[in-house]
Amino acid sequence: MSLRLMAAAAALVLLGGALVYAHRRHAEALPIGDADLAQAPVAVGPAGGAVGADRASDSAISPAPRRPVRAPLRPPSPLRQQFEQTPDLYSFAQSLRLRAEAGEPEAMWLLTRVYDYCANYSNAPVDYRNDTRTLEAMKVRGAAAMTAARNRVSERCARFAPDDALGYPMILVKRVEAAQAGSLAAEASLLSAGKPLEKTDDYRRGLIDRVLRSKDPEAFMALSGGMGLAANGRSAGFDYQRVSGTQFAELAWKLAACRLGQDCGPDSSLMTSYCANGGICSQDPQQDFASFVYDAAIPRQGAEVVQEMIYSLTGEERTK
Repeated sequence: MSLRLMAAAAALVLLGGALVYAHRRHAEALPIGDADLAQAPVAVGPAGGAVGADRASDSAISPAPRRPVRAPLRPPSPLRQQFEQTPDLYSFAQSLRLRAEAGEPEAMWLLTRVYDYCANYSNAPVDYRNDTRTLEAMKVRGAAAMTAARNRVSERCARFAPDDALGYPMILVKRVEAAQAGSLAAEASLLSAGKPLEKTDDYRRGLIDRVLRSKDPEAFMALSGGMGLAANGRSAGFDYQRVSGTQFAELAWKLAACRLGQDCGPDSSLMTSYCANGGICSQDPQQDFASFVYDAAIPRQGAEVVQEMIYSLTGEERTK
């Protein structure tokens, strides 16, 4: 058993079946506001339970409540759909490289998303699969969800290998290139990573305004990490100051991205990565990101606050 999986086993015992298994690179990149989601009740089991008391099988867990599914405000582009749905991300990356080399910003950005999605697997495919099998054999609450997510990553990224060197430094370089070529999402992701193209407040406020005006779900999602606690004490500019500086604000940007057309379904790259890389898994395999967040990370009294934030970001009129 690898050291990473041994650490996960210890966490499972201490938290009574909780899955807190996170790859170091992913954990460092995880937006600050996501820490609350990682400690969500859905992930750690019933509050107040005795250590190790709840070892029920996943099939015995009652499905969590789901929010009504609303049609996104705009359909995703064909390339973005392909990223979410293709079973072979290696072949998809090959096709994207040709378009990226021709200077197409969208292709350059999505290529970095493929690299990010597959990085943990590609760096050590054999270890990754062995760890997944060991996790599955534990037969504790939550293991099935994480195993399914990791298997999904293994299948979609199967043709990547350590020689592809899908590390954070390479991905960062590629995102800088995509941003300089005109990808707003890549530019937003650099701000969230603390590596903006320019380090002035005017640039930061201007970029936030460009993302808001674009209504581009990829850009919203990419910017979300920089709008949580990382933005506390800094002016967001324009009329959006209250949608920054808190964990709720970061979740609001992510949920707004889902509303604008980002794929946030149960098998989306978003849900898969949370679960496979960070152990942040819904116990209901049919639950989408919005339902999971409202169920696990936002207290009942905060739901309306987050809803108001989302309406202000998307420009929708509040429904009765």
